[in-house]
Amino acid sequence: MIKSMTGFSKAESKKDGYVVTVELKSLNGRYLEMNTRLPKNLTHKEFEIRDLIKKTLCRGTVSCFINFEYEANVKPFDINLELAKQYYESLKKLKTKLKIAEAIKMSDLLTFAPNFSVRDETDNSETEWKLTKDALSKAINQLDMMRKKEGQQIAKDMNFRMKKIADTIEKVDAMSLEKIPQERDRLRMRVAQLFESDEIDEHRIQMELVLLSDKLDISEECVRMRSHIKFYNQATDPKENDSVGKKLNFLLQEMNREVNTIGSKCSDAEIAQLVMFMKEELERIREQVQNIE
Repeated sequence: MIKSMTGFSKAESKKDGYVVTVELKSLNGRYLEMNTRLPKNLTHKEFEIRDLIKKTLCRGTVSCFINFEYEANVKPFDINLELAKQYYESLKKLKTKLKIAEAIKMSDLLTFAPNFSVRDETDNSETEWKLTKDALSKAINQLDMMRKKEGQQIAKDMNFRMKKIADTIEKVDAMSLEKIPQERDRLRMRVAQLFESDEIDEHRIQMELVLLSDKLDISEECVRMRSHIKFYNQATDPKENDSVGKKLNFLLQEMNREVNTIGSKCSDAEIAQLVMFMKEELERIREQVQNIE
């Protein structure tokens, strides 16, 4: 199945006053690259988060942003009252020793807040991780669905163009067979003009015709093009679940090589126009392939 590499999703999970929001953004990329922005309490889960994303996404540059919020009924930290009291008593002693008349204020005590305001990790970490996994799973599924929908539109355009290329190859193949007798007659006329009344070596003419027919024969290129188109159709089958971007890119390179060879062998203006048409369509398909996984 063809999937686009671009997309965006946002999902949220909440429970018992905890709210987790996950945003995923995916852009084109040759390989799978991930950038994460996580809250401090989830930094140790970064590899697990990356593994969850890898299970669904194969290519692209993916940015993952996770945010925590707490409702009013949830305390984000606990205060160690005993430690706060010790700091207060120490400040009183310092005030007496230095003979400071000014009273101790709450702002003075809060200077040491980082030391006695402690997050209760043991009680909440498991809940937060479960919510994170739930929100991340939702975001990944949403992103995957968006990439699939966009991939369907890309596939529709690509398949339409590939069908035109397949029809054109049949037309070029048929036209090339008609050109062989015309080239034979043209060669005879040229030889006759050169020799005029002199005797013409019919055997030599036949040899030249054989060499000319080999140069003009594009049947092998047409057969290979049909084979490449067949593999293309198999790769873009909606029943296929593999990532096909790299495979299609290789097939298009091979098709372009065959079309170029056909163009170099045929000197006919009408066939040359058809070759140009196929090259243009292949280039448009190649541009689309750069956007798929």
